[in-house]
Amino acid sequence: MPSDDNLDRTAREPRPSPIDVHVGTRVRLRRTLLGMSQEKLGEALGLTFQQVQKYERGVNRIGASRLFDLARVLDVPIGFFFDDMPDAMGGSMNGVRRAMGFADSQDAFEDDTLHRRETLELVRAYYRITDPSVRKRVFDLIKSLTPPD
Repeated sequence: MPSDDNLDRTAREPRPSPIDVHVGTRVRLRRTLLGMSQEKLGEALGLTFQQVQKYERGVNRIGASRLFDLARVLDVPIGFFFDDMPDAMGGSMNGVRRAMGFADSQDAFEDDTLHRRETLELVRAYYRITDPSVRKRVFDLIKSLTPPD
């Protein structure tokens, strides 16, 4: 049976904020879409891969300057990390998205679509195309095959 001391310590340990977990999940999503390892991301930010892991799990809170650096390295607007946030965490108000300050408006994908292996492989293959004009033609081809909005 655990001692009262252990119970007190467990009760005092803070749990990650749901917002920190969401932001960390978005960091992981973008890093994965780019085919970047935690080690490579850490090197670009001057961190260890263990620190990146803690950010991605939401255990460590990401400060404003670090979020700015992450957005730069991962090539996304800062608002990307807050996209698709559940309503319960302040993601929208009565179905209307809140203004995100510096965030660019983005069309969000369903989370399950982004986590599919097929999606990740497609995005990785797309970014391996080195010729920008070929990449643009592939993009245009895919858009032409989809139904109109």
